[in-house]
Amino acid sequence: MKVVVTGSSGKAGRAVVAELLAHDYDVGAVDLATPADSTAPFVHADLTEFGQTLECLAGADAVIHLAAIPAPGVRTAQDTFRVNMLSTYNVFEAARVLGLRRVVWASSETILGLPFEREQPAYAPIDEEHPSFPESSYALSKLLAEELGRQLHRWTDTPHVALRFSNIMEPHDYERFPSFWDDARLRCWNLWGYVDARDVAASCRLALEAEVAAEHFIVAAADTVMNRPSADLMAEVFPSVPYRPTPGAHDTLLSIDKARRLLGYEPQHSWRAYE
Repeated sequence: MKVVVTGSSGKAGRAVVAELLAHDYDVGAVDLATPADSTAPFVHADLTEFGQTLECLAGADAVIHLAAIPAPGVRTAQDTFRVNMLSTYNVFEAARVLGLRRVVWASSETILGLPFEREQPAYAPIDEEHPSFPESSYALSKLLAEELGRQLHRWTDTPHVALRFSNIMEPHDYERFPSFWDDARLRCWNLWGYVDARDVAASCRLALEAEVAAEHFIVAAADTVMNRPSADLMAEVFPSVPYRPTPGAHDTLLSIDKARRLLGYEPQHSWRAYE
C-alpha cells in the first residue's frame, strides 16, 4: 500500500513515516516545511491549494493527514480556522476524486472541552461519548472536519478515521514533567494527558489496517503526566465531576478503551520508563 503522510516534518509526522517504513509501506512525505533529512520521498506543497493537494495524493492508496496549524494561539483564530478547514477539505476531496481507499487524520482532544475553563468535564475518564465543547477556532475546525469525514464516508463508503490525539510528546519532553507535580492545576487543562509520538505513529498504522469505517478515537498514553493517583487529582481539581475509578492508580483520564477495542491500540511508551 502506498500511503501519503501530510505534515510529515512535524513531531507526529516524523514518527508516522518511520513507523510505516518499518512495516514495509510505500510512503510519500508532504509538508510546507522541508525536513532536515527525509527517509521517504518528499514533496513541498501547500495543501490549501487544491491542485497541489491532488498532485500530492495522485497514485496513493491512502492518506494520513497530519498537516495543520497544530494548536490554538500559534496563528490568529481566523487564520487557524481557514487553514485547517481548507487543507482538510482539500485532502478529503482529493481522496474522493482520486478514489483513495482510506483516510486517516489528526483530530484533537481539544474537541472535548479543553482547557475546561468554561465547561468542566461531564465525567472522567472522558471517552468518545463525552459532549463536544470546542473552546477555540482550532478545536472548532477539528470538530467540523470530523463531520466532514462522516459525510464523505456517507457519499463514498471510504473509511475516514479521526484520531483525537492528546498532547504529543517525545522522550526529551519528559524532562519537564516533574515541574508539573507541585501544582495539580498546571496541567489540568487536558486532565493531565499526553501521548508519546511513537504511540501516535502506531495508532495511525493501526487505523490504516483496522476494519473500521467512519470512526473517531481518543489516542493517549495509558497513564497521566503526574506522579499522584488519578483519583486524587480529580478530587482536588474537579471535586464535583463524576469520576469512575479505573484499575490502575495512574490510569489516563482520557479513555483509550475504544481505540484498544477497535484498533488494537496499546500504548508502549510512558515517561515512567525514563525516570
